[in-house]
Amino acid sequence: MSSQKPSYILVTGATGFIGAHVVDNLLARGFSVRGSTRSKQKGDQMKAARPQYASKLDFVVVEDFTQVGVFDSVMDDIDAVIHVASPLFYDTTNNEQELILPAINGVKSILSASAKPGSKVQRLVLTSSVSAVINPSSTPAPGFTYTAVNWNPLTYEEAIDPKSTAVTAYRGSKKFAELAAWEFVKDQKTKFDLVTLCPPMVFGPVVHPVSTVQQLNESNMVLWSVAAGADPLPETRPGWIDVRDLAEVHVQALLTPEAGGKRFVAASPETFSYEYAADIIRDEFEWAKDVVTTNYKTGEKSSASYGFDAETAARELGVKYRPFKETVVDLVGQMRELAA
Repeated sequence: MSSQKPSYILVTGATGFIGAHVVDNLLARGFSVRGSTRSKQKGDQMKAARPQYASKLDFVVVEDFTQVGVFDSVMDDIDAVIHVASPLFYDTTNNEQELILPAINGVKSILSASAKPGSKVQRLVLTSSVSAVINPSSTPAPGFTYTAVNWNPLTYEEAIDPKSTAVTAYRGSKKFAELAAWEFVKDQKTKFDLVTLCPPMVFGPVVHPVSTVQQLNESNMVLWSVAAGADPLPETRPGWIDVRDLAEVHVQALLTPEAGGKRFVAASPETFSYEYAADIIRDEFEWAKDVVTTNYKTGEKSSASYGFDAETAARELGVKYRPFKETVVDLVGQMRELAA
């Protein structure tokens, strides 16, 4: 990436949970943002909710970003890209055709548009996932820490196997889409450089258009279920990050010159559990005392057998992480109002 800061940034998936926070972070810093969205209505809602940024924010509708060429016409004056969009995760009947190839093709589509002759793009930041990092079929030694050098050993053949679950296929889609990005940049010798980010579960308040609790992203929906009285509590999977911190990681990955060509695990250093979340919710919200289940062992902050490297991103990108308690209180308070 050149030493000149970008000024006009394309954010894909801009009306989604993570993308909308990335948009707000960029706007607050004075950047101009073009957001891609599948829904013109959501783009209009995002703009209407941010009248102070009317001259700095525009949207383009890209209904199917997995088709090569769909981004070619939206790159005018764009000098950096944050690619958050990823295929919607439904129950699949064909893992390869419905999940894995769309993820790979979506990455190739935005990369090829960014590499067109005359493109001004200096850097592309790609949202991957810890699903591309961890090995779900092995149990690491207690205290093991996954870092950016780790890759899920899942093979393409295993991922597309009709007998594989949609969860396995999803993990494959994340791994092989990210690999496709690294291979493209290497093979095409692009003028722009690449940064990839691998977050685990993402929690926190929403700033994108949501009218009901049922429209929450999956991880927030699980966390809200604790507040809504889930019994038994959901099973905790290691690793989490506040969406506002993840947005900051994306923006710092874009703006930090030394980040070019690197892969980061984007995770909070604090462990969590849904038992801990239940403790927080009952302590912080009077209404929750009679709603949140007591059918669990209080004081359980984590049962994680392994962790994620939070220190590298914090050090190299200058990111500070919020405490889990703040994340829970902010989301649950917001969703309580929405549900009411």
